[in-house]
Amino acid sequence: MTKILTIGLHPGAIDFSDHPGLDEALAARIEQGEAALRAAGLDTVTCLVGTDPALAEQAVRERLSAEGPFGVAMIGAGLRLLPEHTVLFERLVNVLVAAAPGIRFCFNTSPETTIDAIRRVR
Repeated sequence: MTKILTIGLHPGAIDFSDHPGLDEALAARIEQGEAALRAAGLDTVTCLVGTDPALAEQAVRERLSAEGPFGVAMIGAGLRLLPEHTVLFERLVNVLVAAAPGIRFCFNTSPETTIDAIRRVR
């Protein structure tokens, strides 16, 4: 079975005032998405990061070395879709490519679509 690293923004790192429609319920939605992954029997490890690129890189590297190898990385929409996180997203992709050659990527649109994203690449 392929081991999957799911990477997303920690809800505490999001300024909800700049993103109408998002609120603290995001943490519950993330947990529900993770529960669906466990219920499906997928071998996943979650890595929630902040917005500082250097600290986020460090967190991903630590997960890769402590819990890898990983065959798939799922990178959440909050890291990919918000312009202010472009550099963060870019740096995380480059860390993954360098540290885990051959890793496959998938992308969700919300915590609820994580399982669908993973199923597309497994």
